[in-house]
Amino acid sequence: MAKDRPTIADVASRAGVSKGAVSFALNGRPGLAQATVDRILAAADELGWRPSNRARSLSVSKAFALGLVITRDPAVLSSDPFFPAFIAGVESVLATRGQALVLQVARPGEDEAAGYRRLAQDGRVDGVFLSDLRHDDPRIDLLSELGLPAVTLNRPEGDSPFPAVCLDDRPGTVAVVEHLLELGHRRIAHVAGPQAFVHATARSDAFVATLAAAGLEPVAIEVSDFTAAGGIEATRRLLALPERPTAIVYANDRMAIAGLGAAQQAGLTVPDDLSIAGFDDSELAEFVHPGLTTVRADPYAFGEAAALTLNQLIDGAGTDDTVADVELPPARLVVRRSTARLEES
Repeated sequence: MAKDRPTIADVASRAGVSKGAVSFALNGRPGLAQATVDRILAAADELGWRPSNRARSLSVSKAFALGLVITRDPAVLSSDPFFPAFIAGVESVLATRGQALVLQVARPGEDEAAGYRRLAQDGRVDGVFLSDLRHDDPRIDLLSELGLPAVTLNRPEGDSPFPAVCLDDRPGTVAVVEHLLELGHRRIAHVAGPQAFVHATARSDAFVATLAAAGLEPVAIEVSDFTAAGGIEATRRLLALPERPTAIVYANDRMAIAGLGAAQQAGLTVPDDLSIAGFDDSELAEFVHPGLTTVRADPYAFGEAAALTLNQLIDGAGTDDTVADVELPPARLVVRRSTARLEES
């Protein structure tokens, strides 16, 4: 006959405390001496007892889950280098706390606000990550109205009641442009991301400002959509200019790698005829030929810091006045063989 699973009463008996004390210890509530907490946790480990999330949520009015709503085409999202690594960083924190991640993917044009309302009204999550910040982002007011704790990924424009976890893209973009200038390039173009996104605009603005500081203007700026297909089309348009660029800076690696292929199909040699640089330092950047010069961010650390910050907010009084913004190390340049000194004929 199988042995019955241990219960909270068994843990209390083993530790010599009340069931209420076990609940306090397991849910991180104050009021118990650390020695008592340690004894309870040791008893739970010895018995192999873990409270179910359902029981925990009923006892403390928590869902023990965090939410992430992503508004991207699922086909695009599947090859995105940022979100898988970001989610892995989030999960590294959630796994230690017995929490789950509730992921919703909304197609562009769908009622994104309805997704947040469902998460809040159904009590499915204790808080959410707010990604892909937009100019005049309506989700800030929406989440405030819903009373749903949130952490923004980077700092939004205007006022926000939520803490932000920030990874500054601009120093990496500046470094890319300065690298190309040092190599003698003066005709430099940019393939930008969707300008509705704050981070895409920040990269574009840093690109233009760095050229302006050198007394130059972009050959052209092509706005694309972070996809490989978009990168190919933007590259073809740039290469068709009467005076084509000698270097192109892309807003992400996926567009840069696709652009590299488009340049080679057009009969150009990278980097002898055209220097190419990306952004992300995704896994493939090192292994394409030639290896891609790019900007290295750390989406795993981004996710880890965001999860820690959101849990800090949730575990507090439900306000942000005790939770500070987090500044992560800025993105930095990684030089590989896709960029080279310009040899004018």
